[in-house]
Amino acid sequence: MTPDTIRTVIGIIGNGTALMLYLSPVPTFYSIWKKKTVEQYSAVPYLATVLNCMIWLLYGLPVVQPHSMLIITINGIGLTIELTYIALFLAYSVGAARRRVLLILVAEVSFVAAFAALVLNLTHTHVLRSMVVGILCVVVGTGMYAAPLSVMKMVIQTKSVEYMPLFLSLASLASGTCWTAYALIEFDIYITIPSGLGVVFALGQVILYAIYYKSTQQILEARTRKGKADQIPMTEVVVDGKIDNPTGSGAGSGHY
Repeated sequence: MTPDTIRTVIGIIGNGTALMLYLSPVPTFYSIWKKKTVEQYSAVPYLATVLNCMIWLLYGLPVVQPHSMLIITINGIGLTIELTYIALFLAYSVGAARRRVLLILVAEVSFVAAFAALVLNLTHTHVLRSMVVGILCVVVGTGMYAAPLSVMKMVIQTKSVEYMPLFLSLASLASGTCWTAYALIEFDIYITIPSGLGVVFALGQVILYAIYYKSTQQILEARTRKGKADQIPMTEVVVDGKIDNPTGSGAGSGHY
């Protein structure tokens, strides 16, 4: 089996793991849809992924980096999925949070459109175009994988992984590992750097999950007990300092 064939196979597996990564927030957004609120979930990882997909789509274009169909397909699918998440986030967030997400999204689209126009008009070879776009891919890709650091900080502060889904972390770890291997077979530094960093950050999330899983269960159990304690059973009615049983004799004997 030739290196090109191995690379293609790993790229296909990478596409599969990346698709898992893009679909991993589905339970989160199902919960948001069901509760009609975004609660404490952050839109930052999804906005970062939207920007990342758009930049990698540009990188994979034949006029920039020929023979990169695997990059185009998975990032095109990913962009569609992430925009769906953002639409749900906008639908169920309110006030300043909604405006902030919308403004960031508009800014991202405008930036990528302007950047693409400049690259395609000012650079005229595949090598130069792929280098310019590739450098931006490294910066944005690193930002995408680093975006969950804000969530990791919250996990450490609250000692709870309630808002850091494990499946998302595992999918990110699998995807980063595959794309790092893909980039190393025919060395592509622009894919290697962000994918390698993605492996490191995802591994950190998994470690945090292992550390704080038990404390999270304790927090959730305490919250459940508190919720039950707050539900006072209405089996007795106190009227004018006397206790009347609504179902027993003498009901209604108190003074109003």
